[in-house]
Amino acid sequence: MPRIEPKRLADAPELAEFARSNAEIGRDVPNFVLTLAHRPDVALAWVNFRATLVGNGLVSEELKTLIAQVTSMSAGCNYCAAHNAYFGTDIGIDSARQAALWDYETSDLFNAGERAAFRIAQGAAQTPNATTDRDFEILRQHYSDAEIVEIVAVVAMFGFLNRFNDTMATELESLPIAAGREHLSQQGWVIGKHGSAG
Repeated sequence: MPRIEPKRLADAPELAEFARSNAEIGRDVPNFVLTLAHRPDVALAWVNFRATLVGNGLVSEELKTLIAQVTSMSAGCNYCAAHNAYFGTDIGIDSARQAALWDYETSDLFNAGERAAFRIAQGAAQTPNATTDRDFEILRQHYSDAEIVEIVAVVAMFGFLNRFNDTMATELESLPIAAGREHLSQQGWVIGKHGSAG
């Protein structure tokens, strides 16, 4: 059960454009954005930051989504992990790649550059931070400084989302629940506190 109820979309007019653009691609406004809408300026800042970081950039949306998935699972946020599994399916990430993500070090479905990025995500999601200089040496073999900033910014954005949603016990929506069950259950994913009170 959520610790703070999300606002109703009708009571969050500042999210009208975000809701319209989501509807165009068959997505609803997630509960965490409606929870952020208790502070409309914060909700809009997040919407704009995500659009800048994930929707555009130098690194592919697929890689950024997988990085977000590694970050969220490493941090233990089942809400964000389910959302990233859903986004992965929605943008066409091969289900075999999603299923093999936790075997990224040995799976031939991932290349050396992807493995380097996932290592950063996994290390950075831990407390204390477990990234090393060696991790960055390897990362630099595959990405420019600007790409590395983008990769780490995705990890950091999900650091915020992981802490927010896990603390608020944000209720999961039906499509992310289905994606979590399909792609993440074998890695120990459960709905947990993010389930409906009903």
